[in-house]
Amino acid sequence: MSVDTKIAFDQDYVRSFSEKRQEPEWLTQLRLMALEKSTNLPMPKPDKTKIDKFNFTSFKHDVPTEGISSLDELPEDIKDLVAKDQQSGNLLVHRNSTPVFSQLSDELKDKGVIFTDIQTAVQNHSELVEKYFMKDVVKVDEHRLTALHTALLNGGTFLYVPRNVDVDVPVQALYWQEDPEAGLFNHVIIVAEDNSSVTYVENYLSYSHDVESVANIIAEVHVGQNARVTFGSVDNFAKGVTTYVNRRANVARDGNIDWALAQMNDGNTVSTNSTNLVGDGSTADSKTVTIGRGNQKQNFTNEIFHHGKNSEGVLLVHGVQKDSASAIFNGVTKIEHGATKSNGDQTQRVLMMNEKARGDANPILLIDEDDVMAGHAASVGKVDPLQLFYLQSRGISRKEAERLIIHGFLAPVINELPIEGVKNRAIEVTERKVN
Repeated sequence: MSVDTKIAFDQDYVRSFSEKRQEPEWLTQLRLMALEKSTNLPMPKPDKTKIDKFNFTSFKHDVPTEGISSLDELPEDIKDLVAKDQQSGNLLVHRNSTPVFSQLSDELKDKGVIFTDIQTAVQNHSELVEKYFMKDVVKVDEHRLTALHTALLNGGTFLYVPRNVDVDVPVQALYWQEDPEAGLFNHVIIVAEDNSSVTYVENYLSYSHDVESVANIIAEVHVGQNARVTFGSVDNFAKGVTTYVNRRANVARDGNIDWALAQMNDGNTVSTNSTNLVGDGSTADSKTVTIGRGNQKQNFTNEIFHHGKNSEGVLLVHGVQKDSASAIFNGVTKIEHGATKSNGDQTQRVLMMNEKARGDANPILLIDEDDVMAGHAASVGKVDPLQLFYLQSRGISRKEAERLIIHGFLAPVINELPIEGVKNRAIEVTERKVN
């Protein structure tokens, strides 16, 4: 039997919520249009994964939250996520989707950089946000979850880097789900104009609980000509949170995006990471790592679409499955007609730790052009007994040997996370899930 996908929010609620946040009329009308469309749009259909029994409707939407006056008021585990180089002040902290702390260095402000929560952005930079919000990268009416995301948007971040500006210090956003029932409908917009560069890292954190909630997250990244964006993330939602996350980028001529994603949720997850290499000479490097445990079900789709000539895309996905967890890993490299001299490569590796765990790697190449290079590799299997034997022959216990092998298996992605504190957090989460 399928789960009801109707939500308990009507047009009056959505309009009142938007007005309370003092949003411009264009966003209010977009919310209302999205809510109306959501009733007729189908649910997404991730390949080989049935999500009809996933919870997408049980959550609190508008959760009252108090602010903080300093980082010292944060819990220790949240505080540990803040990079030591954040004395320069490039940090946002969200509590139950509400912004509670914000800093941006005067140097970046003087250069025209905007780094703020999405609510402040639509109030102070309405035309700029409207230009990029759910227009070219992700569309409102792709399916029911994108429409509901638009209608119920309640948090997120807006990062804008003007042309010819290099942001040398990473900027960081922390999303802390304190109330276990709080639904997070976060929207992240990153705009790197021509010849600019920036590193953005986000963390999602909730505490262990079985209370049901929903995280419906969309990130849109706009990479201009010869611009560089590094996007790092550690997702760590608790068991009761059903997560839908869609991170997508459009990359212009000679632009580059690097994704480093550690998706360590304990609940059911549907994740899509897509890059459109629109311009000639555009490049993308996408790395994803995940651990499944318990009886959670997950679906990960990683895609790179080549439209420009001489474009290059690399996908690397490493997943570990424990207990009775199951996951589908879909990798798609699509080279469109006209994208000559392009190069697409993907590797997916899945490590299953016991008999009941399930992992399915599906590399897909779709090539509509002759003069290109493309390749893929995929493997699904158990821990190599020769590796275990070697480690155990050196006096290491089997449990410790398995732990070391898993850490080494996931290291290619975790080592790419650009903030030391966040990297350490990913290692800590890995350690906890392994044990």
